[in-house]
Amino acid sequence: MELMNRIRSAVSRERLLATAIQLVEVPSRTGDAGAVSDRLEQILLTDGFEVERHAAGHNRAPAVVVRFGSNRPGRILQFNGHLDVVHLPFVPPTVSDGKLLGSGACDMKGGVAAMVEALRVVRDANVIAGGSILLTAHDLHEAPWGFGEQLDDLIRTGVHGDAVLIPEPLRDYLPIIGRGNATWKVRIRRPGLPVHEVMRPHNEPNVIGAGADLIRRLLDRAEELSHFKHVQAGEESLFVGQFHSGEIYNQYPQEAWLEGTRRWLPSADPAQVESEFRAMLDRFAHDWDVEVQADYRVIRNAFQLDEYDEFVGMFQNCATTLMGHSLPLGPKPFVDDGNSFWRIANIPAITHGARAGGQHTVNEWVDIDDLVRVATLYSIVASQFCNAPSRN
Repeated sequence: MELMNRIRSAVSRERLLATAIQLVEVPSRTGDAGAVSDRLEQILLTDGFEVERHAAGHNRAPAVVVRFGSNRPGRILQFNGHLDVVHLPFVPPTVSDGKLLGSGACDMKGGVAAMVEALRVVRDANVIAGGSILLTAHDLHEAPWGFGEQLDDLIRTGVHGDAVLIPEPLRDYLPIIGRGNATWKVRIRRPGLPVHEVMRPHNEPNVIGAGADLIRRLLDRAEELSHFKHVQAGEESLFVGQFHSGEIYNQYPQEAWLEGTRRWLPSADPAQVESEFRAMLDRFAHDWDVEVQADYRVIRNAFQLDEYDEFVGMFQNCATTLMGHSLPLGPKPFVDDGNSFWRIANIPAITHGARAGGQHTVNEWVDIDDLVRVATLYSIVASQFCNAPSRN
């Protein structure tokens, strides 16, 4: 109870909100989050923390890294978030009716501000007697402008904790499984130039007809994949979202292209998923005698979290202490950084953030009081996880 009181009294709603506003007011489209990364660095330096900057393959916006330790051995709890936002018109921050509005307020500068506040609380309330906190904030999260490359590089080079908290806007349940997701774009070409329909070369394939057949093949495969299901994560899928060809109604086009997604369960091998997709395209190209080019990009691999992992149990206990109840288990409807932590390094990662909405729109908002709750919860989890004996 004494520790809980220290934590509660150390959390500052005003300071947390000021941090969030300072982050939201700096535009930071994916790939160009250097200015907001610099802003976060200055905030942390002003707070008295030592800050590292790691390019991790992205020199335009080196990741922000803070290590705060107890100077005693123990486990490392990581607070991780992204600073980039999707490519939409910039909306400056405003506060209204208990909410912070503006670009990235929901996804996820509000969450980053909450984890910064939790870092302050861990220090100011003297929460950890052993172990340490690792805070990381980065760019290149939002697809299709980024594919998690910067974070993946950090993980592969050892800049990670023993467990991770990610304040994405998901609060009502604890996600333990999620599908992987890739985008694909296929171009179909014939040799000749675009011509009037009455002048079309009859010895060259019709790219629109070829595209229609490829769509049929993809939809047939999608039906087959729908039988691979998980009770929580859902089913595997192959989705066609766009098909385009030609410039006017009576042109015999040279090229057609289509675009969509492929999603798979954690039990699937992502390399095999891509290989199977490309093999289908090779058969199609042979059958139609067309040139096929395919861009296939993995946004994130699938995700799984062992519900019996010690970290999960510890998080649930802390949630019960703060909120009076644990969180029900459920699926992760989107892909996020937790997918990378699990797939690359088998690190347990829990996604839990504040009540918020409007992500990937110009109407983002986040509940300020719920950001305070998240910062408080993260501080409590730190007190339990870092002080527990190491599992090594």
